[in-house]
Amino acid sequence: MSTVHQQDLKDRPARLTVGVVGAGRVGPALAASLQLAGHRPVAVSGVSDASRRRAETLLPGVPLVPPAEVLERADLVLLTVPDDVLPALVAGLAETGAVRPGQLLVHTSGRYGTKVLDPALRAGALPLALHPAMTFTGTPVDVQRLAGCSFGVTAPEELRLAAQALVIEMGGEPEWISEENRPLYHAALALGANHLVTLVAQSMELLRTAGVEAPDRMLGPLLGAALDNALRSGDAALTGPVARGDAGTVAAHITELSRHAPGTVAGYLAMARATADRALASGLLKPELAEDLLGVLADGADGDGTHGTGSGRADGDGTDGTNGTEGNDR
Repeated sequence: MSTVHQQDLKDRPARLTVGVVGAGRVGPALAASLQLAGHRPVAVSGVSDASRRRAETLLPGVPLVPPAEVLERADLVLLTVPDDVLPALVAGLAETGAVRPGQLLVHTSGRYGTKVLDPALRAGALPLALHPAMTFTGTPVDVQRLAGCSFGVTAPEELRLAAQALVIEMGGEPEWISEENRPLYHAALALGANHLVTLVAQSMELLRTAGVEAPDRMLGPLLGAALDNALRSGDAALTGPVARGDAGTVAAHITELSRHAPGTVAGYLAMARATADRALASGLLKPELAEDLLGVLADGADGDGTHGTGSGRADGDGTDGTNGTEGNDR
């Protein structure tokens, strides 16, 4: 049974004072969004110059104070610090008596559920885990992007309505994640979003090396279509030389990457193997073509990018797939 401090949430004021501990990219944006919903930011803590600038931009006039003073002033406290810092922060705030009974304590870590807030729970706080599935820039555009954003929500049964209300007030959509599934949920988001940024950045660098003057303009429509098709169709959206089994083209890719950007080879090989597995399982990649392709990838992993299977095949599209959705964006 939950040991959440029992409080009739109907007695809680409709509008809350809001504090932010950790003025990174996320906290000020969420507090600004709550301000638009009628809540009142009253305090924020931040150490670096960048944090202070973000707070001043998104929460003008809100005083910068130490974390303990944030908790002293606020009914709702957003703990928006890095994942690895969160457990010690919660423990420290609880040990020093900064946590007040009945105070809503919200963290935004994707990795953790509410268990990480247990020290504060024992001090009478009301624990919520509200993780926005969004990438943040630390600028006012983040507040706009929260409209329609999904939030991974973990909350005690007694606080589900409160959690849902806060997410909706920020313009988001609550998605309930169990405590035990939080790490898997977060890994899935990191795989899709964080790694996508790395892939796109590498792709732009390679295009510049190849002489493309505006790689962002070239990639924008292509990646937008690939992402849209992947979200709509999953593995059926796969195109390109790996999905077609063009082993010769893949070998040429590995050779060129080894020559111009050796740091990208390992990532290319890993994604190509994963793509080949999915293409095989979905029936897009013919088994008779997969053997040569997997051989090329194995040779590439051994440092030999010269494995040859010919310059291409007469059957199928011999282009690089851009007439469809060149698609390894997930």
